[in-house]
Amino acid sequence: MADINIPGITDKYKTNDTVEKLMQIEKIPLTREQKTLENYKKQQDAWRDINRKVSTLRDSVKTLYSFENPFNNKITSSTEEYAVTATATRNAAYDSFKVDVIQTATSDRFLTSELDENTKVPKGTYTYKIGDKTVTMRWKGGSLQEFSNALNRRGNNLLRTRIIGAAKGKKALAIESLKTGEENRLSFEDDAKTFAEESGMIVKINPSSITVGANRSEYTNPPPIENTGKEANELREITDKNITVSENGVVVPPGSGYKLEIPETVSELSNYHLKFSITSKHIDNKAEPFNDTAHKTEENPFFSNAGSTTFRDITIFNSPIDAHIPQSQESATEEVESIETNNVLFARMKDGTETHILTYTIINGEETKIDLPLSDYPELESIVLRNSNTETTFIVSAVEAYNPVENIGFVPQNPISTASDAIIKYEGITMKRPENTIDDIVPDITLTLFDKTDKTATIAVKPDVEAAKDALITFVGQYNQAIAQINILSQNKEEIIAELDYLTEDEQNAEKEKLGMFLSDSSLTSLKSSIQAAVRSQYNYSDGAEITMLSQIGISTNASNYSGYTPSKLRGYLEIDEKKLDAELEKHLDDIKNLFGYDTDGDLVIDSGIGYRLDNQLTGYVQSGGIFSMKTSSLDSRIKSSEQRISRLESQMADKEAELRNKYGQMESTLNSLENQQSTILNFSNRNNNK
Repeated sequence: MADINIPGITDKYKTNDTVEKLMQIEKIPLTREQKTLENYKKQQDAWRDINRKVSTLRDSVKTLYSFENPFNNKITSSTEEYAVTATATRNAAYDSFKVDVIQTATSDRFLTSELDENTKVPKGTYTYKIGDKTVTMRWKGGSLQEFSNALNRRGNNLLRTRIIGAAKGKKALAIESLKTGEENRLSFEDDAKTFAEESGMIVKINPSSITVGANRSEYTNPPPIENTGKEANELREITDKNITVSENGVVVPPGSGYKLEIPETVSELSNYHLKFSITSKHIDNKAEPFNDTAHKTEENPFFSNAGSTTFRDITIFNSPIDAHIPQSQESATEEVESIETNNVLFARMKDGTETHILTYTIINGEETKIDLPLSDYPELESIVLRNSNTETTFIVSAVEAYNPVENIGFVPQNPISTASDAIIKYEGITMKRPENTIDDIVPDITLTLFDKTDKTATIAVKPDVEAAKDALITFVGQYNQAIAQINILSQNKEEIIAELDYLTEDEQNAEKEKLGMFLSDSSLTSLKSSIQAAVRSQYNYSDGAEITMLSQIGISTNASNYSGYTPSKLRGYLEIDEKKLDAELEKHLDDIKNLFGYDTDGDLVIDSGIGYRLDNQLTGYVQSGGIFSMKTSSLDSRIKSSEQRISRLESQMADKEAELRNKYGQMESTLNSLENQQSTILNFSNRNNNK
């Protein structure tokens, strides 16, 4: 029996191979178009890659001449970093100054007595005040831990609590203000006060104070001013004889003053403060003498009558005395020169030295409240006022010595810390601030306090040379990567890739596929020429400029000064002489800044320099609608056309293959039919021959 053959299933006549071979010939246009499409996509990827590298270079260039350029960065240093550090803005001046940290700002942190661990906090309204802020919680009652958790949720960044294990079976509640400074004292109201007292956190007291200067007898003449180059009027004698004392305070007219002695029983209370106020009042005193001894009216000498004699009714007068003195001279009284000064109030120490107490009443005419911590004046002897002004009278209240802790009506029994201001000395001037972060003493500099200084700290503000160096190194790296990519795409030399030793093996293979891809495209060679010219050019931004070229700071195509020939040095890569760069950054930082960008016409807009020039050149290539964008857009159109052609060809190939398979299927069927007929004839013939 002949083998069964099913067209399309069996391949007795090798028609499948025949169709495949015929289709390979038919697919030549399709294969060619597919390779064209693949090449278009590789070109588009290459343009995008060079666009990324050039864009990165432009970004690096912009940072070198923009407002945020690294040449304006400032860094600070502190000789006592454990106690005080500083940060500077870009506008800070190069400077150094001395700082002593007397104390850091602290907050109130109180602790209850030891409580049984099962202690319940009663139901109620618990109100806590931190300065002028209030935290109120309506509490339903519960354990110490539940109370602590609930209060922390309501703390609003003002208050924090925690439970401390005091002993076996004993707990303590710690409550802490999150705001430092004397003005942010923690106080208790409503049920919070009751619980604080009952738990042993605070004890109620009656505030006490001591008044000094309520009686006229306490005021004496101020010590004289030493002649240290002051104006003559300011050096005139100032006495206490014209001052008056009443329940409203002491009135000190021009030319008057006083010394108010602080009793040792008060000055030794280091936890006390002295509190008083001073107010100024303007008067018209130009025509009045400064004081009794200021000026005397100069008069002609007085001569008594020359005398006479009388005899009976006749009186004979002697001739008048003629001393040949001008008849009359005008008064020599002169108008006192106007004086206005704030240097009127002083703290005098036992050794005779004085510290000026700042006041502002002369300027604004309002009341100035003064609070002096006695801890700042351990050797205080007296308060001295000298009113050397000519048109200002001062009214000063009596001095009250008080304990600020007692002044709130209670004292903590177990204080971990109490609220206090930070106290520092800036260049010897004592200053107080409520926080440990201080930004209003030195312009554009923020001080951060951590601890008391053992010795005076020196804070220095310097240029951030390292940031400038890093930015320049980044620029050189980005520049070389852009040049390398341009070389690969515009030249067909494998050594270009071999020279790039920072590439991995896979990256080198990928770059080899791009080698010479745009050999005939002039846009890349034009870009390379323009940016090389920009970095080699000279920029005379001023007559006295010392740095006018990039090579002068150790950045050039031959910074190593190698005298031999190497092809890589001709490819336009930049090198860095690091020692020279470091030296020039230390000496000519401002010149280097101007080298990358400066204003030539005084309109406060950068319009020249390496950075400015490179930015302008590169922008034309990488911006939206620029050269690289046009290249990729053009390839987009080609890719779409190629994809459409491929789609058509694929459709045609499918139809052609179907047609061939149909024809060859019919041929197989016909051949099979003929074979079957032949087989039938042969069988019939064989049967007849056997009869």
